[in-house]
Amino acid sequence: MDALRTPSDDPRASQTPSPVKGTAGIAVVIVTYNSEEVLPGLLDSLAEGLEGLTRRDVIVVDNDSRDASVELARAHPFGVRVIETGRNAGFAAGINAAAATTDKDMHLLVLNPDIRLHRGAAARLVARLDDPSIGVVAPQMLNEDGMVAQSLRREPSLMTAWSDALAGTRLAARLGLGEIVADPLLYRTGGKVDWATGAALAVSARSRSVVGDWDDSFFLYSEEVDYMQRVRRAGLAVVYDTQARTTHIGGAYHNDYFLSTLMTKNRIRYFRRHHGALATALFRLSIVVGETMRMGLGAGHRAALRAALGGSLRQPGYGAPNR
Repeated sequence: MDALRTPSDDPRASQTPSPVKGTAGIAVVIVTYNSEEVLPGLLDSLAEGLEGLTRRDVIVVDNDSRDASVELARAHPFGVRVIETGRNAGFAAGINAAAATTDKDMHLLVLNPDIRLHRGAAARLVARLDDPSIGVVAPQMLNEDGMVAQSLRREPSLMTAWSDALAGTRLAARLGLGEIVADPLLYRTGGKVDWATGAALAVSARSRSVVGDWDDSFFLYSEEVDYMQRVRRAGLAVVYDTQARTTHIGGAYHNDYFLSTLMTKNRIRYFRRHHGALATALFRLSIVVGETMRMGLGAGHRAALRAALGGSLRQPGYGAPNR
């Protein structure tokens, strides 16, 4: 994924986010699966990230980890609640399990365990979510090197799919034709978007009431696309806020055979849900063409090609929400 600029290049980036505070509380939802290497860093960042909020709840939902994720969460001095699903339930199922235990009037802040919150980020998100017209807020996401990640996306379409396939995702993004949004102005000032990657998202209490649960049939990938499409369909906005900041450590699906397979299958499944048979066949063909052109670049491209051609998942039971 491309990045745009370092925070030092933006005179606003070194400033503390606006000290405005929302009135509602927030429940932080962290879905884990063998996350012991990255989870402590997120939990360490909560003190600053949740600064200014008195009504808050932090929930770690563990998808049957085989490492020390649960023990680390329970022992952390910040104080979190732990829900053990007892199975590899998937990302959306983890969110739903946590949401079911929270007050209905609380906003949700959904975080990958490899996210780090910056000071005051949650208070800024709560303030934005108190606007009744907003359903989801995506915070600004920085890569480990401090560059702003291109975390914003367009609704999948035949135009975005074929542009990505023929031009490549980077060039298609620069041309404003692909699924990835690369508009520098949007990343500087914020605004409405179709959807954003699900590693860090704030969901309003109103969205929870109107839209309902996340679709756990996706297991991992495309569940956030589906949820934000339903948010927009309900008349609520999805917005990107540059003053609420996070850092993302992970995102290694490109080199993982199973994750690339799963992502491709869910992309096709999501598109089929909203389009007819012919459009879906053309969407699938765009993936076949694009991945055939790039199959020599790595196992992830070969996995995506195989998935688009109808291949099955070869590594069942994966449960980590790393994007």
